[in-house]
Amino acid sequence: MQLTDLHWPDVAQLSRDVPIVIPVAALEQHGRHMPLFTDSMLLGEVVRRATAAIAPEKVLFAPLMWLGNSEHHLDFQGTMTASPRGYLDLLCDMAENFLCHGFKRIVFVNGHGGNHVPGLQATFELRQKHRAQSDLLLLWATYWDTAKPDAPAMKFVQQRMGHACEWETSMMLRLNPHLVGDLSKLESVEFTGSFEPAVRAWITKDRTASGHIGMPQHATAEKGEVLFQTFSAGLAKLLERIAAWDGKSWQA
Repeated sequence: MQLTDLHWPDVAQLSRDVPIVIPVAALEQHGRHMPLFTDSMLLGEVVRRATAAIAPEKVLFAPLMWLGNSEHHLDFQGTMTASPRGYLDLLCDMAENFLCHGFKRIVFVNGHGGNHVPGLQATFELRQKHRAQSDLLLLWATYWDTAKPDAPAMKFVQQRMGHACEWETSMMLRLNPHLVGDLSKLESVEFTGSFEPAVRAWITKDRTASGHIGMPQHATAEKGEVLFQTFSAGLAKLLERIAAWDGKSWQA
């Protein structure tokens, strides 16, 4: 079910155990070869495919939230962002709208790496605020963590998601190839960390002059289709587990 298609009495009649999905992404720079709306377009397609794989009455999908936590990209023009604290509060407010009406299973489905830290913080803050409610399920899931592609079979060079990388560029070549620029002159930007095992705070220009991180020159539309199939299936499986939860067990 799509929240945008319903009337308020329709929502009022739903079981409070229906899982609520809130997709969250971003509008930010994606290197010289990819559109600003990449994260939102890719997540939108993953959610669309997952929706088609689930019985319509099982899950309620809120509209995708395109404004993300993208301050680390602000040195690249066109990026739009909420402040980190403002973004965290926005996530809490979106969930609180559904909690106010008695819904008990809320999952944020994320499509942008920069949303991860505030997203986790928001879900933990909400759980602590509603600590007396034992049947509450609050989840944060990033779509590319829901399943792993068969990297050897497709000869992926990357083994994980980057930024405007082989994976994202492949998915965009499958979804909207006319929005992808020339890949022939792009160079690899390695994933290597700094001062490990410590985690160094960074902004994007610390790591890349072009704006991408990864190996987009190896992208193909065929790889993109495999990634879409993999991640949408992984998301659908997760949502089925949430819908089937007994309302009390730690595991599902």
